[in-house]
Amino acid sequence: PGNVSDCPNGSRWVMDVFNECAQDGRDVASVVLGLVSIVCFAAASFPQFYQACKTGNMDRALSIYFLLGWLGGDLLNLIGSFLADQLPLQVYTAVYYVLADLVMLSLYCYYKVKNGSGGFAAPINAAFVFLSLGTVSTVSFLGRGAAAAQDPATFQARSLLSAHVDELGAKPFTKSEIIGFTIGSVSSVLYLCSRVPQIYTNYKRKSTVGVSYSLFALVMLGNSLYGLSVLLKNPEPGQGEGDYVLHHLPWLVGSLGVLSLDVVISFQFLAYRRGRPSTGEERDALLGEPGDS
Repeated sequence: PGNVSDCPNGSRWVMDVFNECAQDGRDVASVVLGLVSIVCFAAASFPQFYQACKTGNMDRALSIYFLLGWLGGDLLNLIGSFLADQLPLQVYTAVYYVLADLVMLSLYCYYKVKNGSGGFAAPINAAFVFLSLGTVSTVSFLGRGAAAAQDPATFQARSLLSAHVDELGAKPFTKSEIIGFTIGSVSSVLYLCSRVPQIYTNYKRKSTVGVSYSLFALVMLGNSLYGLSVLLKNPEPGQGEGDYVLHHLPWLVGSLGVLSLDVVISFQFLAYRRGRPSTGEERDALLGEPGDS
């Protein structure tokens, strides 16, 4: 836990709960918005769980590459947040992302087996690779963090640390932060790319039946609040605003940048709100009805 003397004017409850120094109202607002964003993300998955149980066609409504891209982005986001010394709320949120993705992927696999759809081996193999890489990477980085914790000179936590800043407004990247920054950048790319297969799936089906709009609405709200919470946080002493944004850029792109693609999905919900049966369903309906020649 951080020493209160290192943050004499900070909020005590923020220090006690998050080990983070909130010096003024701007810092407190950052923490509050981060907490609300976590609530949004925590609630986002439940409407899709309900929709999946209600329609039973989750394996056809959602793209497996959308789920795998989301899971891959969240795994890298978790590792990158840990390495790049991001805000505690960013790390906590990243942990929840991975857990929620695993539940969502499990539901997809359940309905894939239940509905007897083909092409199941490739998604399972891809999911296994993602989980294996994520597990190995997380274990290795946790071991690295435990070793680093034994050296007081390597201790770092936002606004509580005595990290040296060479020049006003320019905090140099450490080797760990460079690795975390790179991983976070790849994570942001996966977040952006994950939406494309779902957009294509909706377009191909000409329907959004089986997909819960509340999932995307809450994710959009959560991403907006998440990005604002990062932007509101005061930079470290001696660090400029521009340098602070640069250190958090991949996570800002991953949260705020993906909003544009979520807006496209929102328009698809409007365009396909009445839904349209697939070609097979149309054929079965026509064959089942007596009609004039």
